[in-house]
Amino acid sequence: MPVRTDAIGKSYPPFEYELGKEKIGEYARAVGEENPVYFDRAAAREAGFRDIVAPPMFAVVYSWSAVALPAVDPEVDLNFAMLLHGGQEFTWGEPACSGDVISTVASVEEIYEKGGMGFYVFETVSTNQDGQEVARGTWTNIVRGVS
Repeated sequence: MPVRTDAIGKSYPPFEYELGKEKIGEYARAVGEENPVYFDRAAAREAGFRDIVAPPMFAVVYSWSAVALPAVDPEVDLNFAMLLHGGQEFTWGEPACSGDVISTVASVEEIYEKGGMGFYVFETVSTNQDGQEVARGTWTNIVRGVS
């Protein structure tokens, strides 16, 4: 079945995530980070951050629930049985720190077919409580056997 493209341009309600120092530390340990800015408030402030800073790829944690919205939207029509992770890219702005409330909005940027596969590209824009962009993500999903 060919891909449906009627959801291109569609945006979804924001998802909020409040960053806690414990979650930041757990994530940093899980990915092997040892820099004290991820664990120690004084070290983070001495390095110029407002508070304990989240590792850059923590963006996946605070934006994942937002990107899940287009993924399960019937208008997007993803076939999860045939889904492959195509990739994700981020650009970062203001560092995300403990105590920040991050609001992430997801949208459908592209849906197209190529070589018998469907490509579903979602974008997330995450901003902090001051309206400053902390991360912008591009999430590419590939569905095999669409034609």
